[in-house]
Order: sequence, then C-alpha cells, then structure tokens
Amino acid sequence: SHCMRTRIDKGKRGEDIAATFLKEQGLQLLEQNVRCTFGEIDLVAKDGRTLVFVEVRSRTGSRFGLPQESVSAAKQRRRTQLAKWYLQRHRLENQPARFDVVAIRWAVEKPDITWIPNAFEARE
Repeated sequence: SHCMRTRIDKGKRGEDIAATFLKEQGLQLLEQNVRCTFGEIDLVAKDGRTLVFVEVRSRTGSRFGLPQESVSAAKQRRRTQLAKWYLQRHRLENQPARFDVVAIRWAVEKPDITWIPNAFEARE
C-alpha cells in the first residue's frame, strides 16, 4: 500500500541522513542496512578503533520521548546477537564495539538529528 511505501522511503532517507551525519562527525561508514536471520543493522561504522552499530529512528511530529525509552530487554538481546553475528562473520571478535542511536525528527525545514552514543548495553 502507499502508506507502507512512504514509511520505507522515510526510513531509507533517515538512514542516508544518519550516515552523512556520522561521516561529518568523523566516523567511517562501513555498511548500511545489513540483514541476517536475527534482523537487521541499520548502519555499521567505525569510530577510531571501535566498531559502532547504529540504529536509526525516525519520528514525525513533536511527540518525542527519548529514543532509548522504547527498547525492550528482548530487543536489546536481539541487537547483541546481531552484533555478535557480525563480529564473527568478519572475524572481529576482539574488536571493541558499541551501540549508538541516531534519532531523526522530521521537522518542516530540515530533519532534527539527535545522536546518542552508547545508547544500549550489550545483553547476554
């Protein structure tokens, strides 16, 4: 349906905006939209030696609780599994890694971007 399509477009645009933003902050972008059986990782970047798994969140309107609030423990565990899978696949197990969130609020003139490094703990 048309509705779904705009959601996907906005999600993709959100990822592109987040990717550009992180590059401007000096991170090196490695991959975008990595999919596997556990789910998907929006962006993978490097900040110095640290591998950064980035979740991009887009919101419209001003009802904007902090993005950290909406993440359940189950979702955090899944995110940790995804990260482990990625690290193993690339033989980077002893690489320091962290989880960031880039929250994008679609304002009228330009998107409003909030970057939250280390937004989540890894959950076993």
